[in-house]
Amino acid sequence: MSKQYVDMNTPVIEMRNITKKFGDFVANDGINLTVHKGEIHAILGENGAGKSTLMNQLYGLFKPTSGDILVNGKKIEMNNPRDAIDAGIGMVHQHFMLVQPFTVTENIVLGTEPTKGIALDMVTARKNVVEISERYGLSIDPDAKIEDISVGMQQRVEILKALYRGADILILDEPTSSLTPQEIVELIGIMRNLVKDGKSIIIITHKLKEIKASADFCTIIRLGKYIDTVDVDTVTENDLASMMVGRNVTFKVDKPEQTPGDVVLDVKGLRCVDYRDVEVVRGLDLQVRRGEIVGIAGIDGNGQMEMVEVITGLRKGTAGQILVNGTDVFNKSPRFGFDHGVSSIPADRQKHGLVLDFSIEDNLILQNYEEDPFAKSSILQREPIFSHATESIEHFDIRPGGSEKRPAGTLSGGNQQKVIIAREVQNDKDLLIAVNPTRGLDVGAIEYVHRYIVDQRNKGKAVLLVSFELDEIMSLSDTIKVIFDGQIVHSIPGKEANENDLGLMMAGGK
Repeated sequence: MSKQYVDMNTPVIEMRNITKKFGDFVANDGINLTVHKGEIHAILGENGAGKSTLMNQLYGLFKPTSGDILVNGKKIEMNNPRDAIDAGIGMVHQHFMLVQPFTVTENIVLGTEPTKGIALDMVTARKNVVEISERYGLSIDPDAKIEDISVGMQQRVEILKALYRGADILILDEPTSSLTPQEIVELIGIMRNLVKDGKSIIIITHKLKEIKASADFCTIIRLGKYIDTVDVDTVTENDLASMMVGRNVTFKVDKPEQTPGDVVLDVKGLRCVDYRDVEVVRGLDLQVRRGEIVGIAGIDGNGQMEMVEVITGLRKGTAGQILVNGTDVFNKSPRFGFDHGVSSIPADRQKHGLVLDFSIEDNLILQNYEEDPFAKSSILQREPIFSHATESIEHFDIRPGGSEKRPAGTLSGGNQQKVIIAREVQNDKDLLIAVNPTRGLDVGAIEYVHRYIVDQRNKGKAVLLVSFELDEIMSLSDTIKVIFDGQIVHSIPGKEANENDLGLMMAGGK
């Protein structure tokens, strides 16, 4: 990206020697960050490296243990988000700050609602939301309730909420983690237009391609310490990855050839409706065999999420049959599916994957807490639970920031994802359904997760992979199924796929 809009003489943000401690744990250790007007500045680091903690201090959610924050050259005490907003800073959080029963419009204008006399003017509010969504190319349903829309749509609402408030400095924490490739391109265009208008953007992302495509400069943090700030045009993706994890990273997935075995998942004539009672899965057929990874490629909103929710028991279907090893799990409970061989990495880790108030060790045994050795005579056995958690944390590189007894909700998003992956892989079921399994993970962690998914396939498990990352679909899948308008419209061998052809098929072409 051209840097012609960057004003190097106007630092809009300076964070000097920022240290943040939580008890004995040092999350940030003397970090420096400088951002200029009209600049897109990326923050890169492993899961748990302290990126979000640093930005939460800039936004006033945490107070630094030591160090100074300057906005436009003026030292400011960020005691709360209101101080940040007053200073012209807006933040889009990785984990959504949305009120689930409220509509899209109500969430976007919350706290800044227009009034007519003493009454709220929601007609004007809705009009303003539609106008700003069209202006930035982020189409949404202004009347939909947050609890009824997809993770990708919720992400758009968060982005629109920040833009609606017109901040001059935007912090975007993993803003594209749930977006399709097309939506990511659109978002990068939006960011470029914003910096042309003189705004400054700080983006936290693990996606190296996005850093190369959008950022002017990148600050790398490792284990809470400042590593370097680089001009993005002068470094490669491999350079960034190596600085982030402190070692060389292998991007290629090692997947030996093997012949798939018997059918584990057999979906026949599946139909279901969405929250609007509109049919979104329309007579879908799908098979996944032992020793096979079947990837589902499709633009968000074509029924793939509803399909997964019906298969895993989170949503009722209107017609069809779902056989797992010959047993029909259609419209049965998630527990029934689990007991008959289904494990899943859900799309929304906080809503369907974890009990956020439970400890890490308890989340690791959510589905088998009644089994030996975790329970005897219906009494939990804390020592085996602790040992299991300790082994899982080490084996899956979960970084708890202190203790396995920490609530799962206090972990970074990437480490929350690792907890779910550790649990589901160790459940050792015949069918693993993985939905955006590397969402929010750094390249080092993605390397681990891909290895575990392929390992499941190599052990003769059936894997159904649903991902908006086409690189992930193409590198992992033995067979790629393209979903469009609620149906599987194409099936191609993974090794024959390319991004251009897949993009055309996903849009309904041939």
